[in-house]
Amino acid sequence: MNPENKNIDDTYAAALEDLEKLRSFSGSPGEFWPRFIKTCSFLIAAELGLLMVKGDADEGWKNLCAWPSGRQDVVVPPDMSAAVHRIAEDAASQGAAWEQMKKAAIFGIRLDIAEKGHAGIAVFMGGRNLMVLLNAENRYLAAAMMLCNELSFRFKCTRVSIGWLKRGYVRVQAISHMEKFEKKMDAVQVMEAAMEEAFDQDEEIVYPKNGQHYSIVKDHEAFSRDQGVKYIVSLPIRRKGEGIGVLTCEREDSPFLEKEVHLLRMICDQAAYRLADLKKSDRWFGAKFAAFAKDGIGRFLGVKHTFAKCVGLLIFALLAFLLFGTWEYRLEAPFILKTDDLAYIPAPFDGYIKNVHVRVGDRVRQHDLLLELDDRELLLEESSAIADRTRYAREAKKAGAKYDLAEMKIAHALKIQAEAKLDLIRYHLANSGLRAPFAGIVVEGELKELLGAPVRKGDVLFKVAKIENLYAVLDLDEKDVHEASVDQIGEIAFISRPELKYPIKIQFIEPVAVTKQDGNIFTVHCAFSEDIQPWWRPGMSGIAKINVGKRNILWIFTHRTVDFLRLLLWW
Repeated sequence: MNPENKNIDDTYAAALEDLEKLRSFSGSPGEFWPRFIKTCSFLIAAELGLLMVKGDADEGWKNLCAWPSGRQDVVVPPDMSAAVHRIAEDAASQGAAWEQMKKAAIFGIRLDIAEKGHAGIAVFMGGRNLMVLLNAENRYLAAAMMLCNELSFRFKCTRVSIGWLKRGYVRVQAISHMEKFEKKMDAVQVMEAAMEEAFDQDEEIVYPKNGQHYSIVKDHEAFSRDQGVKYIVSLPIRRKGEGIGVLTCEREDSPFLEKEVHLLRMICDQAAYRLADLKKSDRWFGAKFAAFAKDGIGRFLGVKHTFAKCVGLLIFALLAFLLFGTWEYRLEAPFILKTDDLAYIPAPFDGYIKNVHVRVGDRVRQHDLLLELDDRELLLEESSAIADRTRYAREAKKAGAKYDLAEMKIAHALKIQAEAKLDLIRYHLANSGLRAPFAGIVVEGELKELLGAPVRKGDVLFKVAKIENLYAVLDLDEKDVHEASVDQIGEIAFISRPELKYPIKIQFIEPVAVTKQDGNIFTVHCAFSEDIQPWWRPGMSGIAKINVGKRNILWIFTHRTVDFLRLLLWW
């Protein structure tokens, strides 16, 4: 081995050993961060390394320490200062960021600063390090080939290959010092099997095993045997914690040390974002569109953001339901129960209420006694009329015995008058009790509290209605009358029993509108399709809904507004 190369290897080994020690460092932050920046800068061949911090307040980025000066007041070239702060801002929000300048490349990575409320960024600036070379490439295959060639040279590998996840399988994309290769070659297929072995286990696989490693190396063993390779290491390439590819290195003279595997791990992490971005952008339009559609479907059907997706699905289903669904459109109108079989029972003569036998709402049979008027005055009048009739009959006989014809006729006329008065009094006595003309229900006449009160002849004391012929009268708004027609069916619900629904059918619509306080209405008469319920009473009210057919759901909810706007904007 060349002594110069051996010294370089020893220097790198010392740097890796120092980086390993920093993992368990227990000293102060003032000692840790300068050593960390120095070691990382050396390993990636950076010309300048900075540790920058920023607090909660908008005070800008400050240099905490720098390499190689080790001071806070490191001098950054004026033309690079803005780029350094820009990289720091991007790395703080994205985790990592880089930018290729004319003189150098700048790379920033977010650090876990223990102090609460502070953001820490490590920024490295270099001229021709590995990341600079990678970032200078604008095509995916060229960048992958450059990375394979550089790693092959720097780690003295016989071959370095990069595999990329494609349709669920890892496929070889680039092989060092080999511009073109046949993808169906046996060597390539065996290599892909080894890469998938590392990808499936999501960990570095070193073959032959060195130390206590529990990884499965069956495919690596087959690859080594088939290709005659002594030493192999395969490392998953991850982006945001998810595997996107595999880097496989082969060597003949010496096994891969653990420090070298750590360094390759760091290179894979640094190169993953650039390679992934180039892989995504360096495709023809059809492939980009297919990938975009696949990512969108994956995000939509994936397990993340479940609540947002459920809300989106519900909104989509609701919109589809509104746009394409149909619903039974129903006209709504208030109603009242009426009947044409209604009897008005008035007072037959002037008198006083003696007894009341019914209240409003009572069911009565035909000839049932409803109310009694006081008949004591009538009885006295009856006795007086009987006495007058007897007296005039005697006077007529007396005048006849005297052959006084004139007196006899007068007495006889007075007798007839007394008899007529008696008949009228007896008629009033017979009708002093008010009776129901037919079986029905008392809908008016609450007189229990008016005992002894006077009534005048003709005053309506009771209203009795038949309930067998009840029908509903709807007040339909003129905006809806064009939708209604005879024989349409619907339902009613009473204010007193809204949980119960009863079917109705339109019998006829009165042709002339009636003006009411809320506007013009049309009276609609509806019959009941079922038997009349015993608890129904004329005058009861509620809401009726008439079915007029299937309509678009969106139209049902918006047609009132649309009609209003049409009238408002019509000119």
